[in-house]
Amino acid sequence: MRKYLFSSESVGEGHPDKLCDQISDGVLDEVLRLDPNNEKSRVACETYVTMGLLIVGGEITTSAYINIQKLAREIIKNIGYTHPKYGFDCQTCAIVNTINSQSPDIAQGVNTGGAGDQGIMFGYACNETKEYMPLPIMLAHKLVKRMADVRRANILKYLGPDCKSQVTVEYYDGKPKRIDAVVLACQHTEDILDKTGKHITLKARRELIDIVTKPILKQFIDKDTKYFVNQTGKFLIGGPQSDTGMTGRKIIVDTYGGTVAHGGGAFSGKDPTKVDRSAAYMGRYIAKNMVAAGLADKFLVQLAYVIGYSEPLSIYVQTYGTGKLPDYKLVKLIRDNFDLTPRGIIDSLKLLRPIYRKTACYGHFGRDDAGFTWELTDKAVTLKKQAVRL
Repeated sequence: MRKYLFSSESVGEGHPDKLCDQISDGVLDEVLRLDPNNEKSRVACETYVTMGLLIVGGEITTSAYINIQKLAREIIKNIGYTHPKYGFDCQTCAIVNTINSQSPDIAQGVNTGGAGDQGIMFGYACNETKEYMPLPIMLAHKLVKRMADVRRANILKYLGPDCKSQVTVEYYDGKPKRIDAVVLACQHTEDILDKTGKHITLKARRELIDIVTKPILKQFIDKDTKYFVNQTGKFLIGGPQSDTGMTGRKIIVDTYGGTVAHGGGAFSGKDPTKVDRSAAYMGRYIAKNMVAAGLADKFLVQLAYVIGYSEPLSIYVQTYGTGKLPDYKLVKLIRDNFDLTPRGIIDSLKLLRPIYRKTACYGHFGRDDAGFTWELTDKAVTLKKQAVRL
């Protein structure tokens, strides 16, 4: 029996990088919402944050007017940075807008239906969870979501907006069996420091384990599971006060937690003509339907594009020995059932809607939120029927 450990991490909505992702995707949503001709809108929005300062830049072409200052402050407030005690305040932080228009050299290739850039994108699915996702990343996302829910419900009044999680799963013969280690990093106020002022109290540590981790992980934890809670002792200084943030720096958190390869392109702030985003969503849609159809227990697909050209340059699949058909037949199923041109992806997944800000936290995949069309398994029955005839 082969035993191994695998870990994935996630970060909460108040993490500086995630704050930037949410603002960049918030700008994209506003363009798609307000521009009546949003099919021609082009958005590549980047955000940078540091102590007391947020900069929004990038290249945007649209007829809509977006009040960047107002939008950014609303998002920062919604995340929870509403008081100086958290080191960043939605009312007093400086916001700088440095947005320009997109280059016409790019537009002449994209407006005719070509890809918005070159690159490789990966999609993946497996059957180890009901979401068709790897277990470690799903649990890591659920932990930071739980921390946000507990904070917003005022159950643990000392929690701040910034947080991180990490989950180490023990596998036997490729199947997840138990959780070996759990990491929580939770920003907090001074209320829960012990007499030394260097560590949180044992009571607070126990509350975080009992209230945050156990409702999420109870099926997989045992007496040997190890917990690492604010391992340095305390986490008073968090958010942009302690760390700069930038759009697109959490691409492994956004996807499959390191289980499989990543093409390298970030998602947030990019309109769907950018195949970095839309083709990665299509890759997930393909892989999930293939696994849902029973054609593999694990399915990876790679798509490659070049700027200004609509069809993918290559399609590669990998089933890790679990495929029910040869790879070339699986590629044929993909070509026969999925439109892989940028315009086809946008149309089939309905990507010209303001759905993107909510993708910026807790992962782009494995979600059942409305609008996450790439999570549907509506092609599975057709794929299964066609596979029999190949």
